[in-house]
Amino acid sequence: MTLSLFNQFASPTLLGLPLIIIAIITPWLLIKSPNSQWLTNRPTSFQMWFYKLYTKQIFTPLNTKAYNWAALLTALATFLLSMNLLGLLPYTFTPTTQLSLNMGLAVPLWLATVAIGLRNQPTTSIGHLLPEGTPDLLIPILVVIETISLLIRPLALGVRLTANLTAGHLLIQLISMTTLYLTATQPILSLASFTMLTLLTMLEIAVAMIQAYVFTLLLSLYLQENT
Repeated sequence: MTLSLFNQFASPTLLGLPLIIIAIITPWLLIKSPNSQWLTNRPTSFQMWFYKLYTKQIFTPLNTKAYNWAALLTALATFLLSMNLLGLLPYTFTPTTQLSLNMGLAVPLWLATVAIGLRNQPTTSIGHLLPEGTPDLLIPILVVIETISLLIRPLALGVRLTANLTAGHLLIQLISMTTLYLTATQPILSLASFTMLTLLTMLEIAVAMIQAYVFTLLLSLYLQENT
């Protein structure tokens, strides 16, 4: 049972080909690219409204130098949101439950923010490692602590996204299995489990949206420190 429970997080293959590639490409195929030939309709209007709302929410507190990242972070948020939501459909695979994929997104983007800070304002970026007014005896310790805190940021980004989605998928599968097993013997408990499963699914939809937002929000905060 333990093996079958966690098999949902194993990357599926067909004839030796990893199907995770299809799961990663599918969101890009479903989202339309804006152009001047678009006809005004509900889906395109909603998509443009989402882009404007998200960009305003993320980049209003940032410096104007960070606005160059608007297209990248908006595309990243849309990509993560699409993969998270598509992974909640039955018989699908969620690539964002793989720590390797999440770290592959987090590490390069975090390194880019650090590199921008070291290039444009090296004194300020290095100054973040030592709070102002620190006593002389605490300087070496605080420098080590702040350095570790800086290096652990991409790990926190990747692990947070992986852990939240993995935990939700496990709970959904456990409760759905319980509902199925109780259907024949205890229908009342089965109905209660199904109600809980419905509520949990709604919660997981919210978690999928929130985690995509939090991932890009933290990246924007790291960017703000270095611009």
